[in-house]
Amino acid sequence: MSEVKRPSLVKPTLQTRFHIDFDWFRSNDQDWRVYLHGNLCPEHQKIISKMNFEGQVDWVDPLTAEVQRVDGMQHILITHCSKQPGFLSERTAMVDAAFRVFLANGNMPLNSIELGERLHKSPQVILKTFSGFRVYRGLRPCYE
Repeated sequence: MSEVKRPSLVKPTLQTRFHIDFDWFRSNDQDWRVYLHGNLCPEHQKIISKMNFEGQVDWVDPLTAEVQRVDGMQHILITHCSKQPGFLSERTAMVDAAFRVFLANGNMPLNSIELGERLHKSPQVILKTFSGFRVYRGLRPCYE
């Protein structure tokens, strides 16, 4: 039986690290594969739209060297598409831009200050956005 993740009663601060909780994202966003597909580079959008791509691949965490099974599209996004020019632009909406920052850094947790530096946004606005009851695109505090 899998463990149910419950929201923490601890109020996040500027030092609280956030990440994409892919388990939450897959469980709560009915269009999660469509959303991931929309973040792929044009090359991979063409390739994946021509096939039923729902496989899992092994991914090695760069910090812990732990091998994890991850969604293949997620892996392509992290290892290739997020490295392409134009993946993150000034015109990208803040929630989408934050999601892309985490994809580009291999989903390594960042606090609001670090995320603010990368997005050129106020850390307070980022904290307020991602620490409320509503979860945007699986972006949640990382209490590990």
